[in-house]
Amino acid sequence: MTVSRSLKGKCAVLKISGRIDTITAPKLEKEIREVFENFKEIVLDFSELDYISSAGLRVLVAIQKSLDNDRTMTITSCSDDILDIFEITGFIDVFTIK
Repeated sequence: MTVSRSLKGKCAVLKISGRIDTITAPKLEKEIREVFENFKEIVLDFSELDYISSAGLRVLVAIQKSLDNDRTMTITSCSDDILDIFEITGFIDVFTIK
């Protein structure tokens, strides 16, 4: 998994490429939490994400639960396969997905 950052005003866009699994999920959490220290809005661009495991979903849920009223997280550009994972797990209604 690779993460590239693009910073725009108060928004940080993290483009995630590859796979989020048991090995890479901690790195994703670290990247997101580092950005939240300085930015109120995070956009996770999943256009190049091939796979997300339950470990990756747990990271996203933990981040979502830690959001306060001033912070937002949006997931964008999911492939049909990634959207299927969100739908099957019921997380399609938990996250803001565009």
